[in-house]
Amino acid sequence: MTAMMMLGLTALMVATALLSGVFGMAGGLVLIGVLLALLPVADAMVLHAVTQMASNGWRAALWWRYVRLRPMANYLLGALVAVLVLGLLNYVPSRPVALLMLGTTPFLVRLLPTRFKPDPERLAHGLLYGAACMALMILTGVSGPLMDSFFLGGRLERREIVATKAACQIFSHAGKLLYFGGLVSAAGSLDPVLAALAVGASILGTTLAKPLLEMLSDTQYRAWATRIITVIALYYIAQGAWEMFRA
Repeated sequence: MTAMMMLGLTALMVATALLSGVFGMAGGLVLIGVLLALLPVADAMVLHAVTQMASNGWRAALWWRYVRLRPMANYLLGALVAVLVLGLLNYVPSRPVALLMLGTTPFLVRLLPTRFKPDPERLAHGLLYGAACMALMILTGVSGPLMDSFFLGGRLERREIVATKAACQIFSHAGKLLYFGGLVSAAGSLDPVLAALAVGASILGTTLAKPLLEMLSDTQYRAWATRIITVIALYYIAQGAWEMFRA
């Protein structure tokens, strides 16, 4: 990777960390799409995991008073089950398949009947969504759309959603790093300079986002979060379909 590419990627990481810092979502979804376009799938997953662990770890530290332990515990129990099961399968999806899964997830969640809408406070919902999100995390690199639906479906306010999601995502991306860094035979290598830039960019973008989140109301937060996810999802469906057709 050239110096100019590294500089451009670092700027993108600052921007995506800012986006995720405000809405608790979407930034990782944008970043993984770019990384999948530039790097092999395993390499992209490893770099994305390092970047997102730094971003979410700093976000959780900034908003630690708002982390809600019950939804977090419910979610992580399900995620642990998925890591153990998928670790036995040793599977890495192709790029078109990963992009299509990224794009279709938000729309599939919206088709669920009302009685299946998630409640982060309920153990059964946490186990189900935690396992599904972790599986999606390993297969596509992110679980944002599905995880967003899980937390937006409850009664948490915007800062509680951002903080609790960030805490959960630390462990989710750690599971992805373990999977692609140690469990998958096609594991990628990570440039230490690029990794350091990724961590610094993630912390900077997350810090800049804090005052912007404070300015939003809960209604504005939910409305904009839904719009952003929809636009990104449509793009990934189009991109994945194009790559699959071209192949």
